[in-house]
Amino acid sequence: MMDLTMVLFERLGLLLVIAFVLTRIPGFRSLLYREFSFKMAGIHACVFGIFGIAGTLTGVVIGSDFTVTHAFVWEVEADQMVVSSSLVAIVMAGLLGGPAVGLGAGIIAGTHLFFLGGIGFMANSLVNPLTGLLAGFTARFFSQERVISPIKALFIGIFPPILLMHLLLIFDSQDRTMVELINTIGLPVVLSNSIAIAIFTAMIAIVLREQENEAAFATRQALTIAEEALPFLKEESFQKKAEGIADLFYARLKLAAVTVTNDKEVMAHKGLGGDHHRIGNPLITQISHQALESKEILVAYSQAEIQCTHKKCPLEAVIIIPIWEAQQTIGLIKLYFRKPQHIRPVELMLAEGLGQLIANQLKTIKAERLELHTRDAELSNLQAQINPHFLFNTLHMIAALFRKEPEKARHITVQLAHFMRFNLKLVSTQLVPLEKETEHVKAYIEIIQTRFTGRMQIHFIQPEEMSHLLIPPSSIQPLVENSVRHGLEHVSEGGRVDVKMEQVGKWIKISVQDNGQGFPDSILLQAGEKVLTGKPHGGTGLYNVNQRLINLLGEESRLHVRNLPGGGSEVHFTIPAVNTRKEDDL
Repeated sequence: MMDLTMVLFERLGLLLVIAFVLTRIPGFRSLLYREFSFKMAGIHACVFGIFGIAGTLTGVVIGSDFTVTHAFVWEVEADQMVVSSSLVAIVMAGLLGGPAVGLGAGIIAGTHLFFLGGIGFMANSLVNPLTGLLAGFTARFFSQERVISPIKALFIGIFPPILLMHLLLIFDSQDRTMVELINTIGLPVVLSNSIAIAIFTAMIAIVLREQENEAAFATRQALTIAEEALPFLKEESFQKKAEGIADLFYARLKLAAVTVTNDKEVMAHKGLGGDHHRIGNPLITQISHQALESKEILVAYSQAEIQCTHKKCPLEAVIIIPIWEAQQTIGLIKLYFRKPQHIRPVELMLAEGLGQLIANQLKTIKAERLELHTRDAELSNLQAQINPHFLFNTLHMIAALFRKEPEKARHITVQLAHFMRFNLKLVSTQLVPLEKETEHVKAYIEIIQTRFTGRMQIHFIQPEEMSHLLIPPSSIQPLVENSVRHGLEHVSEGGRVDVKMEQVGKWIKISVQDNGQGFPDSILLQAGEKVLTGKPHGGTGLYNVNQRLINLLGEESRLHVRNLPGGGSEVHFTIPAVNTRKEDDL
């Protein structure tokens, strides 16, 4: 008995090697994920049936004198019995594929045993289809599990050999030799079969983990590549987009070649076949047009499917990823391989993930651009506002000055020119150097102080080291104008406005204070937050400044308005003390 046990385990080792090879067949995954179809059920039944025949061929033959033949089982004499390992394959067929696959595999393996003949051939023939059918029904109790655990499989594997022993006794109940044979083979067969089935299920669990790891790797790689592709996708030129994506995919995916096209022609190619896969080649292949129309990933596994006209093209397989934006296919990404075997499930998962991620990124980029254009239009509208009353009053003042103080008139004319030039160019830029902004404010201050000589004084305090910082244009002047027009509206003399800039930590605080009447309590909390349509002055200037600051520098730079304890008001905001952005000088 010990000798027979060792031989059976030795042969089962060979069978498990075959099983390991079986788990590497790509179609085997459909069994693990229970993707049933009549075609696949038939294929799997044949595969496991052949696996069962291999279990018979690697079995052993026992003579009527209980001698064990170690050679492979090619033929059986009338006085000999086959001890087959086919039940391992049949049980796995039933557990993985259900009753249909188990029964089909059992019939194939059983038929082979029937024609081999020998002692107990009828029992050997019948036990295989019965085992496949019963294992298939047993699997339904574990339908919530992706694969049965090895411990459960170990117990399930005990019953098919026991069923075989009963069938042998039923068909040869009068044969005393049969009883002795069963006593000899019973325990070795039960042990070897059940352990082999448990090992097989453990191998399948390992395959599942490998597939999950591959899927996780493909997901991580797709996310990384999609993130690295973002700068190229933001390019306005499709040519630059294509070149960047082709270089990135070729470097990261280690492909034979990458081609990026628009909906009409090749825009970029990287890798093998560059002598005939040239930029500017029109899209003439059927599979390319099919991908453009279907918006689905397509795969070609031969040069005939690729339809390359070059006879010595080294590229034999391709995955085509449509690039679609706003429900329209705008181009294709073609991932080329040297051999069809290089396209594994992980490559297909990666391609699918990349296609979806790129589509989502293009959608996000388009939405961001639309939002930016809308915001720019709003800012342009806000920035282009010039108070006509200020212009007319200043011109009248200059006309009067020419009669009394011509030099002063010329100086104010120059200041007005600087002021107007700055305002007219507001639409063309979003941020300006603080130095330019202060020049604009100082020009306004000189004009105002000339108009209201003796009525008010405006003081401007600015450290020199802050001149390089960037600020939204016309952010300070409207605050000074608000103090002059509204805060000091009823002040006939002694009015004062202080414009101050100081560093507070990582921020530059810019404040405008006056000693006027302050903000009415009814509008203090709303000042700068919205246009007060029902009020005499409306607060449009403060609102415009606040919107520019928030949109261009962020929520931290919004306006803060308060009334001072001693009278008057303060409006202040902050800008970053470190700003590396550059804008064209006005």
